[in-house]
Amino acid sequence: MSKPRKPKGRAISGWLVLDKPVDFGSTEAVGKIKWLFNAQKAGHAGTLDPLASGMLPIALGDATKTVPYVMDGRKIYEFTVSWGEERTSDDLEGEVTQTSDKRPTEEEILALLPNYTGVISQVPPQFSAIKIAGERAYDLARDGETVEIPSREVEIHRLTLLKAEQDRAFFEVECGKGTYVRSLARDFGRDLGCYGHISGLRRTFVAPFAEEAMVPLAELVALEEIEDRDERLAALDAFLMETSEALSALPQIRISDDQAHRIRMGNPIILRGRDAPVDEPEAVALAGGKLVAIGEIGQGEFRPKRVFA
Repeated sequence: MSKPRKPKGRAISGWLVLDKPVDFGSTEAVGKIKWLFNAQKAGHAGTLDPLASGMLPIALGDATKTVPYVMDGRKIYEFTVSWGEERTSDDLEGEVTQTSDKRPTEEEILALLPNYTGVISQVPPQFSAIKIAGERAYDLARDGETVEIPSREVEIHRLTLLKAEQDRAFFEVECGKGTYVRSLARDFGRDLGCYGHISGLRRTFVAPFAEEAMVPLAELVALEEIEDRDERLAALDAFLMETSEALSALPQIRISDDQAHRIRMGNPIILRGRDAPVDEPEAVALAGGKLVAIGEIGQGEFRPKRVFA
């Protein structure tokens, strides 16, 4: 009987809030970070198109278990819409399908924005990761197929016009999970009768990570020049945030090392005292500031659902 294969890389855990450059895919960025940190596992919370820059939270090791909590968080984008052309991909990469000489006024744009605030119905772009009959829409689009993608409800919390020029306008949007900014540009253009597409896109916020936490990829790559491996990895690790940072919106309980041991064995623990939390469907257990588990609180107990090393 063969022995199980030992995972390659270091068993490190934490979040890196990457400032992804333009012309660099999200999967490519994750692969680069995994290699730089020599990590066993890596994943990201929310794809950014190659033409988009900005915040790409990357989870290493056990932090990959917390990716869904970041995926569900609010996001903020700054984006530029160029008027006069609609494109197959709704951004600069696609072929032009419609043109117009009309240009919207600032007043027309401002009058449109309330229609795109709140819960709205949105059709994702043809070039998107939506699955149609088991295939990705972007694969079908690359093969020249035009498919009917069903609309979906998304939530726009805030939509602001930052500046309007004759041929383009600059916006900021705060939105919920599943929103396609490229679809906003396409639909703005159609409603205004001038057509439009994304010509600039930057993500500045993914809850709960702040813009100030972003680390430029070039700054990390520059550390490759450090010849001593341990010194290089220590310099990289200094950029990692605790795994628990992704769960800051959940109620937290502080536990002892003995309680942490019980939880890691898969056992519930009793919560005593006047300040013991009431029932919670999801809560975080921390020991010495380190994440131990995500679980539920009920009937005076914390019951672990997902345990961290």
